[in-house]
Amino acid sequence: MCLGTGPQQERDWAGAPAMPDDAPPPALPMMLRRRTSPIGQKLIAAALACGDAAHTARYVLASGHGELARTVGIIDSLRQGELPSPAEFSLSVHHGLAGLLSIHTGNRRGHTALAAGPDSFGFGLLEAAASVVETPSEPVLLLYADAPMPDEYAPFHTAADEALPLAVALALGPADGEGEGLALRCAPATGEPPAESTALDFLRFLLSGAPQAASHGARIDWVWRRAD
Repeated sequence: MCLGTGPQQERDWAGAPAMPDDAPPPALPMMLRRRTSPIGQKLIAAALACGDAAHTARYVLASGHGELARTVGIIDSLRQGELPSPAEFSLSVHHGLAGLLSIHTGNRRGHTALAAGPDSFGFGLLEAAASVVETPSEPVLLLYADAPMPDEYAPFHTAADEALPLAVALALGPADGEGEGLALRCAPATGEPPAESTALDFLRFLLSGAPQAASHGARIDWVWRRAD
């Protein structure tokens, strides 16, 4: 697991013990910093902190909002009769950050991008796990990022926006006895109020060492447990 904040900060937040090998995330090259938005910088830094996985794994990118601020800027340019920036357009598409990361790392394994509203992280994790099961010989890097919606979408802001921005990178592989085994189960939502953030619920579970945890999504209830 590779996040945009410091590893010990993450463990303190989850109530987990310190680890001796904590290291700060790598600094982004100037070219990437200039081309990416703040949330894009966080996501790419988290991905690069995963080491070899960023260079060799297939990417699964999940985001509820994507680069919505870029899209709003493009629409505003058109409204004013101006041509939008080609660079802004290329990075406004939903898989833009995955493409930029793959170019930077020279990774040609391809990627999948998805959006499922508040359940984006859960479905991203499900897609990544399914990819590992389908092709165990190929590792998968799950990338999740969301920032609060622009001010133009203020009427649509929800409590979930209070947990943003958030960027997560998770390197997944088959259960081989070397890493920590996790099991995922999902079912149609039972009507419980949705969690503030399924991604944060999962990270709290992962970091805390709890044997099992659940998160109520908008359409799906997610349950995770540590495999025996």
